[in-house]
Amino acid sequence: MLYLGTDHRGFQLKEDIKAFLKEKGIAFEDLGNYVYEPEDDYPDFGKLVAVKILADSENNRGILICGSGIGMAVVANRYKGVRAGTCLSAWMAEHGRQNDNINVLVLASDITDFGTAKHIIKTFLETKFRNEEKYKRRIMKIENL
Repeated sequence: MLYLGTDHRGFQLKEDIKAFLKEKGIAFEDLGNYVYEPEDDYPDFGKLVAVKILADSENNRGILICGSGIGMAVVANRYKGVRAGTCLSAWMAEHGRQNDNINVLVLASDITDFGTAKHIIKTFLETKFRNEEKYKRRIMKIENL
């Protein structure tokens, strides 16, 4: 399953992404925020997505959105088994999936337009982990920290 979460700064981008995912027939669950709330806090929504990822970290994926993409990545990466990467381009999403097996894509709504976000998301969802020994070894080292 694909889980979405955002604070107020990413709210409009998340709503656009939901329409895109529906159009493409991609199943997702929106974990909030469900309304534009200028005083909400990104950790609340980052946590919700991270917990869902942990239920099946190899198959579940997440998309988190905040203004810079940094705060949501910090929150998500606090959870062992979640590998979140802030991606500003499709190349970063491809690299993150192939080499680091990221299971949460983090978008920076303040600098990522919807067209770019669609391309990044498409790449994130379609790219497979390389599953080579060196990449597995590196991920295991992270997991053992």
